[in-house]
Amino acid sequence: MLREIKTKLGFDFIELGQAIQRPLLPGIEKMLDAGEVRVSSLHNFCPLSAELAPSSPDRCKFSAVSAAEREVAITQTLRTIDFAARLDAPFVVLHLGQVEMSPITNRLIAMAKTGKYLSREYVRMKIGAVQEREKIAPASLQRVKECLYRIVEYAASKNIRIGLESRRDYEQIPTERELMELLEEMKSPQLGYWHNFGHSQIKENLGFIDHAEWLRAIGPRAFGCHVQDCVWPARDHQPPFTGGIDFEKLVPLFPTNCLFVWEMNANTTADAIGQSVQMWKERFGE
Repeated sequence: MLREIKTKLGFDFIELGQAIQRPLLPGIEKMLDAGEVRVSSLHNFCPLSAELAPSSPDRCKFSAVSAAEREVAITQTLRTIDFAARLDAPFVVLHLGQVEMSPITNRLIAMAKTGKYLSREYVRMKIGAVQEREKIAPASLQRVKECLYRIVEYAASKNIRIGLESRRDYEQIPTERELMELLEEMKSPQLGYWHNFGHSQIKENLGFIDHAEWLRAIGPRAFGCHVQDCVWPARDHQPPFTGGIDFEKLVPLFPTNCLFVWEMNANTTADAIGQSVQMWKERFGE
């Protein structure tokens, strides 16, 4: 797999993610030691511990009410930071959890698909979700902050930077406003933003944000991005230039040293990825 990414697709750096389990590590480390590939970033939790499998990693949340569950999330994250330092990977990408509220995002997507986008029912449901979240989010955010202070302090000791990823679902943490507030409050050079093009485009398609306006505000604080396109309203993880994202307008809003990581649907063919990479290079260079 790694050789295909390097030789057929032309990527010199890879991001290791949540699907990496310990039995895969010897082969990965062998290629790294030989200098065949390099690691750009790790997506928490990596490697996935037996303590979490077969559960979804997102069940282990910094926002959890259970102190024990939060402690497991912190411990796994510190291990990921250790692994990043071992691999000389400068970034770890974090998800933070979610607010315990009635799920709304998939219901809005379903309504959009059936022609009810911005109908009275749609708008009432969306406003109700915003009101519910505003009431209950502060407690979850406080738990997240307490976890992040420990994580960022440890990351600094290892010279690893933490990227907080933009999330797809409105019930997930953080919203765009919350993310900006977290960065402002913590004021750490180790902590920054990690943009997900697909997630933010879904938020725009559902009427929560303006993608370009958000990037004009947060773009300078971005460490990296997960690059993907999105077919309206919510089919993300598509090759760039096959959906509705205006990359020509958005990419210039990032710092020149921002990292761009392709994050594709598992069913995407190598040819489709290769074509999107070539188009990207033609528009934005290497």
